[in-house]
Amino acid sequence: MGQFSGVCDRSLVILLFLGLQFPATAARGSRSDALQHGTSGTLPHFLQEPDDAYIIKSNPIKLKCRARPALQIFFKCNGEWVHQSQHQSQEHTDQGTGLKIREVMINVSRQQVEDFHGPEDYWCLCVAWSHLGTSKSRKATLRIAYLRKNFEQDPQGREVPIKGMIVLHCRPPEGVPVAEVEWLKNEEPVGSDGNINTRADHNLIIQKARLSDSGNYTCLASNIVAKRRSLTATVVVFVNGGWSLWTDWSACNVRCGRGVQKRSRTCTNPAPLNGGTFCEGMSVQKSTCNALCPVDGGWGEWTEWTVCSAECARQRRRECTAPEPKHGGRRCDGATLGTDNCTGGLCTQSLEVSSDVALYSGLAAGVVTVVVLIVAVTLYRRNQSEYGVDVIDSSALTGGFQSFSFKTACQGNPLLINSSQQPDLTVSRTYTSPICFQDSMDKELISQEPSLFDPLPDLKVKVHSSFMVSLGVSERGAEYHTQKAHPQTFPRGLAPDYSGVGLEGTLRGRREKTLLGPLAPSTPSRPPLRTAGVFGHAGGRLVVPNTGVSLLVPHGGIAVDTTWEMYMVINQEDSSSSTLSEERQEVLLSPEVTYGPLGLDLSCPVAMTIAHCAEVAADNWSIRLKRQTQDNKWEEVMSVEEESTSCYCLLEAQCCHLLLEHPGRYALVGEPLSQEAVKRLRLAVFGSADNTNPLGYSLRVYCVDDTPYAFQEVASAERVRGGCLLEEPKTLLFRGNSLSLQLSIQDVPQFLWSIKPFTTCQEFSFSQVWASNQHPLQCAFSLERYSPASSQLSCKISVRQVKGQEQILQVYTSVVESEKEVVPFFTQSDCTITSQMGSRAFKIPLSIRQRICATFDTANAKGKDWQLLAQKLCIDRNLCYFARQESPSAVILSLWEAQHQDTGDLDSLASALEEIGKVHSTHSTSSRTSTQTTTRTTATLGRSTEELDAEFT
Repeated sequence: MGQFSGVCDRSLVILLFLGLQFPATAARGSRSDALQHGTSGTLPHFLQEPDDAYIIKSNPIKLKCRARPALQIFFKCNGEWVHQSQHQSQEHTDQGTGLKIREVMINVSRQQVEDFHGPEDYWCLCVAWSHLGTSKSRKATLRIAYLRKNFEQDPQGREVPIKGMIVLHCRPPEGVPVAEVEWLKNEEPVGSDGNINTRADHNLIIQKARLSDSGNYTCLASNIVAKRRSLTATVVVFVNGGWSLWTDWSACNVRCGRGVQKRSRTCTNPAPLNGGTFCEGMSVQKSTCNALCPVDGGWGEWTEWTVCSAECARQRRRECTAPEPKHGGRRCDGATLGTDNCTGGLCTQSLEVSSDVALYSGLAAGVVTVVVLIVAVTLYRRNQSEYGVDVIDSSALTGGFQSFSFKTACQGNPLLINSSQQPDLTVSRTYTSPICFQDSMDKELISQEPSLFDPLPDLKVKVHSSFMVSLGVSERGAEYHTQKAHPQTFPRGLAPDYSGVGLEGTLRGRREKTLLGPLAPSTPSRPPLRTAGVFGHAGGRLVVPNTGVSLLVPHGGIAVDTTWEMYMVINQEDSSSSTLSEERQEVLLSPEVTYGPLGLDLSCPVAMTIAHCAEVAADNWSIRLKRQTQDNKWEEVMSVEEESTSCYCLLEAQCCHLLLEHPGRYALVGEPLSQEAVKRLRLAVFGSADNTNPLGYSLRVYCVDDTPYAFQEVASAERVRGGCLLEEPKTLLFRGNSLSLQLSIQDVPQFLWSIKPFTTCQEFSFSQVWASNQHPLQCAFSLERYSPASSQLSCKISVRQVKGQEQILQVYTSVVESEKEVVPFFTQSDCTITSQMGSRAFKIPLSIRQRICATFDTANAKGKDWQLLAQKLCIDRNLCYFARQESPSAVILSLWEAQHQDTGDLDSLASALEEIGKVHSTHSTSSRTSTQTTTRTTATLGRSTEELDAEFT
């Protein structure tokens, strides 16, 4: 380049020398040279300057310059002259002006640009010469064009509600020149409009999402080098479901007495779409209704006999007014008019008259005799009519009919009878009031008690008149016969056996054997909690509300055309002494639950869910399932950690799901294996005013096992005594380290309140807490305010185990009734439904359940499909139990139903089936059929929530 510069300088020197050497010649040709070479006073003017350019791949760049007038044009790049040999020059004359136009071009290679290392980009410019001097062109920048492969930020898929805003971010790869961004939806370009903006810093913004905006979005970046595609982002616009209006209330489902009416609504306003949430709340509402019962008519008392007529007859009447038939009740059976012969048949209507004196004398004597007999009979009958009874067989009253004393229980339990005394069949008693029926099932229970109402099966006792009124029943209703249960309702003639389980709807006072042991004491301190229902082939579910206890009867477990009246009872008696083993130091972890009846015949196991209070996160417990035998002893059924073919146990953090085949009483017990064993305690503080002291206030702190059943007992007792829950209950982890539990009250305002001395700190021993066995522990703090104006109470109650966990119960309440804010005892939304029958009790629709069982119960090349189903549902322990079942898949689904009865998360089941389908698709062609079936089943589970709702209802 320096050599070329010297050459140019020498050329200029030569030109100047020639101009000085030949001045005359220059003068002579000055005019023509000025026109030809531009000596008219103008510098070179560039007609074309070099442009900025990008080197694409290995292709060189051509730079051009064109100037007028110009003796020479040379390129200068990065401050150095380009060699003359690299220039390509052309020269011609402008026809209009006659001036010389010179055009020069050079090539710049990629290697030249890459080899340059300077403070700025590679640049080139042109320098043009004329007689008057030089001119420079603009600088042209040369850069190597490229586009990286990876996006700095890919768009992310999202789910947005309808009319929500969608923002997809995209940062294209680094490139020269800067890449331009274009958005594609389902491989089609997305244009901007009033709702869609694609020019906001490469981002895609949709102001109000529509259903049509769902799709696969791709960010496309491009420059002169290449095009790059981002990862695809899936946008789903969903619609959350909304409830329709309630339908009208249905008619009462019973013709008489207390029944149920309901109304429904559907999740169709709008219906959930694209995974939108289903409507929260109940689709069916139920309400109690009372239908007027038909009242059958009853005969009133007979009137007095009329005077004996000429035909030797007398009459008496009675009216059907005790009671009158109402609401479609039956009228009285029998005659309204009663007739009788006045003389007992001695009177005749025609007498032959004779003049024989002897005949008249004899006739007179006979009349006197008849009159005496009539008077005697009349007196005798009047004496009997005072009792108002006409007994066909007097031995029937003395030897075959016994009456019982009943108490009216119409207000609460429909058949609540005094159970503190057993009936004495040797003493005759009278009914104090009529029996009150409120439920059809209770009527059936009464009608099936032959030992009470028909002691002699073949004997009939007919009662009339005032004796009927004293009993409180009608003449028609006073005839009782033994009624046997329908053979289709209780197979093999078995009536439901509620004895020993304390059912409130049965007649107490019977001395029979219990389901698994002797009858409980006649007056238990805490009556059992129970629920019952009649189940058929469709199965169903029993729930004891607010206790964490439920029973699932699977579909098909009961034979076709057969029904069983099943029940479930939570025992509240203190029977832990026989339940627990002192040698093992066992602790009762759950309530004792009984299900029956005893003769229950099922083709597959039922699923029972029981809540427990053990902290099972660590291996510090040995938990066992126990069952009560017929001799009132408890035997171990299985250990939770072991495998068994007779029972299945799925232990979770809060509850235990059991697959049981034999009815009876069950309980979970635990043996601590170390001092790190932990029981969960639920702590609650209640408050109420002191009835004996107008300025007093009582705080009661309860420590119970952390089960819904244990806390329900506390809440029920406090509701009766008017207590108010002052703070949400808290959970305390109580360790088996033999250390006590201490309770203390703190931060009591000393100038406003005083506390009973020596009660600020109280303590429960370790054995009291550890072996509480579902019984609540209570301590009370008695406070008194100094002035009636002090209406607010604030303090803290500390509950802590020595060298253990501590919980603080914060109390802030008003002691004035009108200012209190009551904290609800329970947060459960529906605590009234105790039984559900048929498809509404199950989360999985019957058609899908049958399809799953048909698919996975059969073997294929990979092995037992139900084993893979159990593995994907995370219940693959103790597979030997499922292997012995007739339909392993059905039992697995029943356990899944029990495990998900609250959430009903069908997505987890659908995901498991989808994973199984993917696994099967990698095997041989023989598994294609089961794969297709699994895929269809998965699609059905996730296709339409409306179909699932229709299946449930």
